[in-house]
Amino acid sequence: MAASYESPSEYIQHHLTFLTKPVGDGGFWMINVDTVVTSLILGFIGLGFLWLVTRRATSGVPSKTQAFVELAVGFVNDQVKSIYHGQSLWVAPIALTVFIWVVLMNAMDFLPVDIMAMIYGWFGIHNWRSVPTADVNTTFALALSVFALMIIYGIKSKGIGGWTKELFVAPFGNHPLLWPFNFLFQIVEFVSKPLSHSLRLYGNIYAGEIIFLLLGMWAASGLVGTAFSGVLNLGWAIFHILIVLLQAYIFMMLTIVYLAMGEEHH
Repeated sequence: MAASYESPSEYIQHHLTFLTKPVGDGGFWMINVDTVVTSLILGFIGLGFLWLVTRRATSGVPSKTQAFVELAVGFVNDQVKSIYHGQSLWVAPIALTVFIWVVLMNAMDFLPVDIMAMIYGWFGIHNWRSVPTADVNTTFALALSVFALMIIYGIKSKGIGGWTKELFVAPFGNHPLLWPFNFLFQIVEFVSKPLSHSLRLYGNIYAGEIIFLLLGMWAASGLVGTAFSGVLNLGWAIFHILIVLLQAYIFMMLTIVYLAMGEEHH
């Protein structure tokens, strides 16, 4: 497939181009249609799968699917109990939703890019990126959603007055001379949380996508190159399973940590 492109850069650029649509008059705002559509479909698949399993759950000997879901729910619930000590009953469902959704979005990286490009081409779609978490807009949206929940949890736990007060009295103390330093420190901390939360996931998945593309270019060098490309892609795909799960786990754990931090009193 890579042989049909004039250069490696053209091959990579083609596969890294989003299907975008302008918002309004086509000015600054653009929507990455492929990211939005794929994310929504995977979200419905993940939630639909969990809903279907819970509807068919039995109190007797569970099926393999039910046992798998129970293990996943129990694992996430144990992580929440070990970190979050507040009263909200929503933290565990949020963490489970984030974990399942991010795993599914990360796993789209396993789809062979050239074969998928050919399939999309049959429908007249020439630019379609299948990995939502390789789009920084997706990871920032997720991270900012968690950040907003952290603020909401903080205000709910401490009240608007207590939460505002902490911006000026923590972490160095409540002396008026320390208020500017406390506020600056809090702003830096607030900014760093969604940045690190989003860019960690995006960077790892985007790098994995690039490596798959680089390995795919070997197929343009004949039969031997195709064989090497297949072997190397298989090896990287096996290793990438760890990255897909690990990055989803880290994103989920940071979600729990940030929500717990939102309710901490200084």
